[in-house]
Amino acid sequence: MTALEDLKAEDISLIDLEGKTSVADWMVIASGRSTTQVGALADRVVRALKDMGARTPGVEGLPACDWVLIDAGDVIVHLFRPEVRAFYNLEKMWGVDRPTEARSPG
Repeated sequence: MTALEDLKAEDISLIDLEGKTSVADWMVIASGRSTTQVGALADRVVRALKDMGARTPGVEGLPACDWVLIDAGDVIVHLFRPEVRAFYNLEKMWGVDRPTEARSPG
């Protein structure tokens, strides 16, 4: 989370997956304003994980940097350009609101 905040990631969401899936315990979703920023965010997250002593994470999506997935075992990080994030809307799939959206009453 700190690595993302340091590089000014936008709309950071932390989703607790414990008991919902065996894939991971946590999911982090964040946006970068451009493909360049998404790539820089991914690089910083991977370096931060290595600095913490975590195993080398699996990374997918770096060539295009529209959506980069970082699989760090218990934590999965999704980094998006805003338009791509809105299209896939992973928060809705997991039953949580995006940071910039408020759930309508009802």
